[in-house]
Amino acid sequence: MTTSAFLLLLAGVQAGPDRIELDPASLTLDVGETANVTAAVFDESGTVLADAPLLWMMMSPEVVEVDQNGRVWAVGPGEGRIAARSGNVMSFATVVVRALPVATLDASLAASTLVTGTSAPVRIRATGPDGEPVMAPDVDYASSDEAVARVDATGRVYARAPGQATVTASAGAVSATVSVTVEQGDPGAVEIVPAEIRARTGDVIRFEARGATTLYPEWSVSGAGAQIEAEGTEGVFVAERPGTYRVTAMYGEGRAATGSAEITTRIEEAELVTVGRGAAADHHSGDTWVFEGVNGRDYAYVGTYMYDWMKAWDVTDPSAPVLTDSIQLDARRINDVKIHPDNRIGILTREGASDRRNGIVVLDLSEPAHPTIISEYKRTVPGGVHNVWIEGDLVYAVHNGTSDIHIIDISDPANPDEVGRWGMPESDHKSLHDVVVQDGYAYLSYWDDGAVTLDVGAGTHGGTPTEPTLVSRYKYPVGNTHTAWRAGRYLFVGDEIFPQVWDADAPIEARGYIHVLDMQDPDNPVEVARYEVPEAGAHNIWVEGDRLYVGYYQAGLRVVDISGELRGDLYRQGREIAILKTTDAESTVPNWGMTWGAQIHKGHIFTSDLNSGLWIVKLVEGQRIIS
Repeated sequence: MTTSAFLLLLAGVQAGPDRIELDPASLTLDVGETANVTAAVFDESGTVLADAPLLWMMMSPEVVEVDQNGRVWAVGPGEGRIAARSGNVMSFATVVVRALPVATLDASLAASTLVTGTSAPVRIRATGPDGEPVMAPDVDYASSDEAVARVDATGRVYARAPGQATVTASAGAVSATVSVTVEQGDPGAVEIVPAEIRARTGDVIRFEARGATTLYPEWSVSGAGAQIEAEGTEGVFVAERPGTYRVTAMYGEGRAATGSAEITTRIEEAELVTVGRGAAADHHSGDTWVFEGVNGRDYAYVGTYMYDWMKAWDVTDPSAPVLTDSIQLDARRINDVKIHPDNRIGILTREGASDRRNGIVVLDLSEPAHPTIISEYKRTVPGGVHNVWIEGDLVYAVHNGTSDIHIIDISDPANPDEVGRWGMPESDHKSLHDVVVQDGYAYLSYWDDGAVTLDVGAGTHGGTPTEPTLVSRYKYPVGNTHTAWRAGRYLFVGDEIFPQVWDADAPIEARGYIHVLDMQDPDNPVEVARYEVPEAGAHNIWVEGDRLYVGYYQAGLRVVDISGELRGDLYRQGREIAILKTTDAESTVPNWGMTWGAQIHKGHIFTSDLNSGLWIVKLVEGQRIIS
């Protein structure tokens, strides 16, 4: 080959990416603000590769997010990074997100009258210009008379001498005041109750410092394996690691009392044993619902993802499921299957219809092995229905098109009709994903807008089944609120976080965890605990008794002990009691499980796996094997 021919050949071969330049490479934004970052990809010679593939990535999603157009959204205060990737080359941009300024500030004291020698914290509530709470605002404190009451940098007020003082809390241009009266007195001999205690990891212990007067101490604990938080007069303690911990209650200047907790490992052993399979290796499976048919036999209906049918399995013998029939629809996804409490009517959700008119499909289950279609409802929900919940003769349908909850009356199954609707007002990111109705409340998973509680007949906030009213909303910085389930005083709320680019026919590295909200005051949910499996992502959940069942995608089916009070990190505390990885070499993605969820029926756990179909499992107490 001649030199000129060789050069021509080289000219026809485009060099690969050598570097990426981001503009700007650093920027500062306020929470909620957006900006655009551009990326230029160069080869070794410095030539711009205009058609080079480019992938934008979030490195700190709790601080900053980025879409595939390079549009950056400031999520929460802090310093984060985004990245652009082309081939094996990456480049990073730093994004500093400033907290919104405090617009309103309220201050209160745990007790307006203190006895000399004691102390109490100032409680702060701050909101930003958008009306949302400002977490951990930067507040300065000052006392009008430090001889009477001193206040430290954390907002704790120390009673020194009889008299009155005013404590001022300031955040920027906003301030609030609280008055404190100090009376002569003596807290006496103070002791922590209980003074010594034995417990297990995960057990919540409530300590109290008792003296001659009511005390509001600052609590601390030795070591890194436990935490303690002040709640009213109590110190709420929980440990993740076994050991002996010293608990200290600082109740005045230079005054403290101590106690101890001896913590042993939490051991609750069990094994999840596979009983039967409804294997599916040629298509992706969706949600599952199990019920006893009107003929007395048990059935599991399984939807499909990226396919157009629902499968009916006879699971009367859990060890030998029998495929009895299927229903095919004009759809690209049958995500959800729900059964009416009388077991005579079923509901399928539909997405991706060829005519773009989706809605719900009503099934006749008089012969549950061979369900038939009674009717379809599309009129007000044509944009696709992702999930539903049946409560009496009402279907609460999650409509992709409006991101509202649509309430559909199916008392006449042949003629369904919408009788109510509720939607999140004034949202820039409105996306409704799931709904569960329990004891007169509807729990809506509203993605970036968090977990929303509606009164749909509980009567506490004037709501009815067809005219819901808002009770509360709880949102957290990263969003992706995917599902929720109420059990006792707690609402278990699950994230769903997928990588920005993923393929259902390849391994998916999902993320996200379960937030545990205390709902004792439904108007003001408080996040008190979490269940997070490292390097995996949560999906659907089910609670039965004191067990939480989670389809944790690539981490499998997980069973968690949720007995007693819950605080802290349930995973690290050892509350997880059984695991089953739903992996199969014969599946759409060999040896990569994506466990969907769980439902308990007649002592068995039913779940589907996105890649391998139906699994029927039993929890055997007293032994633990990770499979």
